Amino acid sequence: MSQNKRMQLKITNIQSPLTPLLLIAPFFLWGTAMVAMKGVIPHTTPLFMAGVRLVPAGVLVLLAAHFMGRPQPKGGLAWLWIGLFALIDGALFQGFLAEGLVRTGAGLGSVMIDSQPLAVALLSALLFGEIIGLWGWLGLGIGILGISLIGLPDPWILSWLHGEAIALYFNWQQLFENGEWLMLLASLSMAVGTVLIPFVCRYADPVAATGWHMILGGLPLFALSGVWESQQWVNIDASGWMALVYSTTFGSAIAYGLFFYFASKGNLTSLSALTFLTPVFALLFGNWLLSEVLSPLQWMGVSLTLVSIYLINQREQIPQMLQFLWSKSAIEKSSEIQNSVQKEIADPS
Repeated sequence: MSQNKRMQLKITNIQSPLTPLLLIAPFFLWGTAMVAMKGVIPHTTPLFMAGVRLVPAGVLVLLAAHFMGRPQPKGGLAWLWIGLFALIDGALFQGFLAEGLVRTGAGLGSVMIDSQPLAVALLSALLFGEIIGLWGWLGLGIGILGISLIGLPDPWILSWLHGEAIALYFNWQQLFENGEWLMLLASLSMAVGTVLIPFVCRYADPVAATGWHMILGGLPLFALSGVWESQQWVNIDASGWMALVYSTTFGSAIAYGLFFYFASKGNLTSLSALTFLTPVFALLFGNWLLSEVLSPLQWMGVSLTLVSIYLINQREQIPQMLQFLWSKSAIEKSSEIQNSVQKEIADPS
């Protein structure tokens, strides 16, 4: 029996009426956590908020690892890889995310963050020799187009479409001030962190490493916040603290816990295909709760980016699915021809 079949049997064994909802839950929690963070950001500072999302969540994950009997990291190599993982996937990812969220909406920010499968595919091809394939390259191309429509200013795109010269008043500093490109840096940090996971898991338990990388990644953010920021919490009201608690507990600890649980029980590729739900939830709740509005070009970019994420995640399954559909169509067509011939033989008139 193939490994894929065994994994599918495992996920079948954990089926219950709540399983579909629990499978979707991490992506719902990540998307709505972006909206919660965007709602509280006017009353706090970005680096402080990033630290709050990481450190308490890391403590919760380590407590869960303790009760699950997971081993703690041992040896210099384990802590070296966890430290690198904490710097890139913790401090840089959450730092860029929080700073970018100040300058962009929760929905758009989530789309940019969840474009990281594009970078993961390229890095995996370069480092591990993974095959991208036709559908993967198509997804990468569509993703680049989609991200460009989201991140580049509308005047640039409209001028190019009309064959006009791009307005010279726009400068590169304005490009990075709009937030989408900070979100892209966050996405790249997350992609590099994802590629680091196999190296981390060689020397440490993945659950314990996740908890420690949150704590070690959040502490520098608190330190930088203490140096560069002021009045981090004095303006946060009760609803703001509730939003931070939600982002930390549900958007980090519980979401990652559910994701790792199902990843250990089922097909990770199929689970990762649900990534595109995160920006969908963020866009819906951002529009509903924060009245975020996108331009037509940005909506087009969002649609193309979601298509690209799906193509990248399902690049191995799409050819199999098309082959199955073609075989099924060929069998049905052959059956129809056979039935027609039989009818002519039975009734030659």
